[in-house]
Amino acid sequence: MKMAKVNIKNLFLGLIFVGTASFVNAQTTQGENTNPTTSQSTNLTIEGLKKQIETNPKDTESLAKLAAAYQEASDWANAVDTWKKISALLPDWAPSYYSQAYAYQSAKDDANAKIAYEKYIATVKPEEVEQNKKNLAYAYFYIAFAEQQSDPNKAKEHIAKSIQYDPTNQDAIKLSKTLNS
Repeated sequence: MKMAKVNIKNLFLGLIFVGTASFVNAQTTQGENTNPTTSQSTNLTIEGLKKQIETNPKDTESLAKLAAAYQEASDWANAVDTWKKISALLPDWAPSYYSQAYAYQSAKDDANAKIAYEKYIATVKPEEVEQNKKNLAYAYFYIAFAEQQSDPNKAKEHIAKSIQYDPTNQDAIKLSKTLNS
């Protein structure tokens, strides 16, 4: 089982590096993938992974690849469901909660995105904080943004944490100024 966790961590780190460039774009653009070749390839990948998982439903590495393929296809509901399966199998693996939050956010389900980001923050182990600073910064930023109207004091706490983890994030700096003015 430990080997599966290491492979999943390596896979997720790879997905983060590959997906980082398109992360902002995915948050701000709408619509499905318009390239039929890519879409067909993604569908074949999804079908192949689903068959693989049928034979071993606890194959977390294949589940992570399937969740990423659903995200690639902008199939947010299936991405969330698949990330939830991974969280059930590996409840202390924080990246699955971050990925759930990302999928919820992409699906415009802000309430569940906020809950998943909070779960991600709570699940990151102290020894993993350094390697997760950018994601922690974004999670805290998202929560602060979501809470700015309902609980400005909590939002101030979260934005301070966001800036602590990423002092270069201009959106967090702007929100901090707005909250503290």
